[in-house]
Amino acid sequence: MMGNFNYSGDKFYLNGEEFTVISGAMHYFRIPREYWRDRLTKLKECGFNTVETYTCWNLHEPVEGQFDFSGMLDLPAYIDIANELGLYCILRPGPYICAEWESGGLPAWLLNYKDMNLRCNDPEFINKVENYYNALLPKITDKLITNGGNIIMMQIENEYGSYGNDHEYMQKIADIYIKHNIDCLLFTSDGACNSMLNGGTLPQYLCVANFGSRPDENFAKLEEFRPNQPRMCGEYWCGWFDHWHDMHHTREPEELAGLFKDMLESGASLNFYMFHGGTNFGFMNGANHYEKFEPTITSYDYNALLSEAGDLTPAYFAVRKVIEEYTGKNLPPLTVKNTEKVAYGTVNLTEYVDVFTAAKQLSEPVKSPVCKFMEDIGQYYGYTLYSSTLFGPSEEHDLNFDAVNDRANIYFDGVRKGYIEKSQHEDNIRIPALEKGQKLQIDILNENMGRVNYGPHIMDRKGIKGVRAGLQYHFGWEIFPLPMDNLSSLNYSKEIDKNVSGFYRATFNIDEQPKDTFINPVGFHKGNIFINGFNLGRYYTDAGPQITLFCPAPMLKSGENEIIVFESDYCDEAIVEFTDTPILDKKHEE
Repeated sequence: MMGNFNYSGDKFYLNGEEFTVISGAMHYFRIPREYWRDRLTKLKECGFNTVETYTCWNLHEPVEGQFDFSGMLDLPAYIDIANELGLYCILRPGPYICAEWESGGLPAWLLNYKDMNLRCNDPEFINKVENYYNALLPKITDKLITNGGNIIMMQIENEYGSYGNDHEYMQKIADIYIKHNIDCLLFTSDGACNSMLNGGTLPQYLCVANFGSRPDENFAKLEEFRPNQPRMCGEYWCGWFDHWHDMHHTREPEELAGLFKDMLESGASLNFYMFHGGTNFGFMNGANHYEKFEPTITSYDYNALLSEAGDLTPAYFAVRKVIEEYTGKNLPPLTVKNTEKVAYGTVNLTEYVDVFTAAKQLSEPVKSPVCKFMEDIGQYYGYTLYSSTLFGPSEEHDLNFDAVNDRANIYFDGVRKGYIEKSQHEDNIRIPALEKGQKLQIDILNENMGRVNYGPHIMDRKGIKGVRAGLQYHFGWEIFPLPMDNLSSLNYSKEIDKNVSGFYRATFNIDEQPKDTFINPVGFHKGNIFINGFNLGRYYTDAGPQITLFCPAPMLKSGENEIIVFESDYCDEAIVEFTDTPILDKKHEE
């Protein structure tokens, strides 16, 4: 049966009845598909009536013109489960989403169009957006409330006023929606200040404000800018995200529940960002770049009402109590519960292949006179190995770079000499003097630590450029792309060199039905962990605050399992520990 969701004055109306939106953000692409129903049920049983999610363009169109809506990317199935549970849906398709997600969800292949301007009324960019929406929007049109579905609102762009003020561009996005018969309530969301609201809104559409505190002040600014519309907080930041080398962010449950209560009592609707954060699996974390470059960690726990592993937190119960008090009704008893966590113990990784050998097994080199950025060789994520040879005679010189984006380990003749990490660390590396007839093998392992997802630096190219011995540019390179999307061709040996970057492998057995667990890479320093071919994400034990990686049960299987650790730096002991407790708050000294 067709329905309607709209507003008049300062009230929302659902099928003619006053309605308060109590929504929680949960991104389907950060949650194993097998857990969608569990997480959505927990949202429902907390007393919420709506779920909100972004869509991730870069995963849905990983290669231009090739679309993927399968597995964890099956957005229609996610919306359907929410509908089955009686939840409405707010959809935020971008095209840009921020979300502390790689490049704010924009596909890295857009960077191949060097004259294209992102997030503005550039015809070429609009064309790429429309191609994406032509694949996405028909999949959700029948799920609009106006067609009998549960999608009540859709967002135009995302916090655009934080980036620009091209209203023609914003209107073009809305026009594509209309062309696809998107006739539910459309809205924009921005920070509650004049420049952001002025830059990111369109006068004919609802605008909402995003904030984490001071609701009276922020709503007053929203009402000053756009009177006679409902109060709504599009993102109530109940926590925050973490960067490597930084602290783990937390917030007192009573504080966030108290602000929630204040907003409800003022007649406002709101969307908790996040209700459940989930995980930046693989290489999908984003980064910030203000005074310095700061990549986001793998966990997107966010101090949300559900933990990264989907557990009910004290904040969950505090918020549930506020909803009961606000409605004057006791919610039904909880049927949901936390998943069982198992400490499977220590695994010794006894097989190994160094990165120089592995590069030849995983990829064909691109030969070039100069080092190129990843995007210029058709690579977008992971690592890149740059290899070359210096010939004598030559004097001793500093090793210099025009650009290192984002982290480079430097090897001379297979020996690690140091590393450079953007905004964090730069070893002074000297190229030794070479006699006539001498040569020096140079290998540079570069990591894309995550593209900028917010602000003016979203045109974020990765890799290295301009390698120099002193002032002299060095030419003649082999470039090995290592996206690490398929490691099946690796050949391992039992000989391990702990001082050289490489892949470590082992198998382990689980006798019973697998349970959720966490992996502590106790003997390793920096890299990624793969379970049965699935990239769980990055670890960086030297930096913190995150130490363990969440390993959901669906990534495991009864019987034999494979674990591969790619260590980009060096290894103390080739062991990992499966534990039942996460560590997300390694303390830092001042």
